[in-house]
Amino acid sequence: MAQATSQNDHRKAPVMRVTQYDQVSSSLIAVVLALIIAVLWLSIVWISNRLPQTENEVALEMIDLAGGAEDGAPDESLMVESPEDPVDDPSQIDTPDEENQVEEMLDSVVELSDKATQQVQQQTQTDLSNSGKVGSAVGTGKRALGLGPGKRGLPREQRWFIKFSDRGSLIDYAKQIDYFKIELGALLRSGKMIYLSNASSDKPVIRTASSGANEKRLYMTWQGGERKTSDLSLFKKAGHDVAGAILFHFYPKETENKLLTIEKKYRNKKFDEIRRTYFTVRGNRAGYNFEVTRQTYFQ
Repeated sequence: MAQATSQNDHRKAPVMRVTQYDQVSSSLIAVVLALIIAVLWLSIVWISNRLPQTENEVALEMIDLAGGAEDGAPDESLMVESPEDPVDDPSQIDTPDEENQVEEMLDSVVELSDKATQQVQQQTQTDLSNSGKVGSAVGTGKRALGLGPGKRGLPREQRWFIKFSDRGSLIDYAKQIDYFKIELGALLRSGKMIYLSNASSDKPVIRTASSGANEKRLYMTWQGGERKTSDLSLFKKAGHDVAGAILFHFYPKETENKLLTIEKKYRNKKFDEIRRTYFTVRGNRAGYNFEVTRQTYFQ
């Protein structure tokens, strides 16, 4: 009995330990889990940074509306239709003398007094006739803005307002101008026009013209904001002091078509229904773009 007890005391107690197989298998599992997490993270980063899909923009046809200037044009005259041929000398037009005018005035007073006593004229009568002598005149005949039988609407240069951000440095503003291929213009008091392009480069391109009479591009002028002084600084940097001149932004056809497309896609309104479209310049990964911030419409 004592011998059996002694043999039991020499037996080793069972011990649990991690084998080499367990170490290898756990390492492989950890590596696989790390790869799965890395793939998921990379997928999320790729999806979040993926550029938006560009839509195929339909080219718009440039059509000038027949609508007139909203505030009127100071260099135009009224179109008056007349059965008589126009004459260069107004003195040749047969006009009544002063005696005939006095007689006609007296006859008119008597006639009005008779009508006042009768009180039989209908208040709803609207068919009026002109009793005066026909004249002879011509004019430019541009139809004014309104709701009459003619085509309504405003041309692009009157309904577009473009705002450049007042923030940022002068070179940032010059890069925006060059990105849209906008050429700056300064009309001096002498009538001479100075053009500036490639404003962000070290050597901007300067060219001059005797006047801007032959300019056919869409142009914008400053209505406010602080960026007008930036144009003056760009001209001064190029060696031309244009203080006191009228400043212009001349837009190429490519940029003009882009503005038309963005204007149409904003609310899908017809151009003759739009009264004002307000654009602003935004930066993106590709460079810059125009965005519509607000539109107003004709009632």
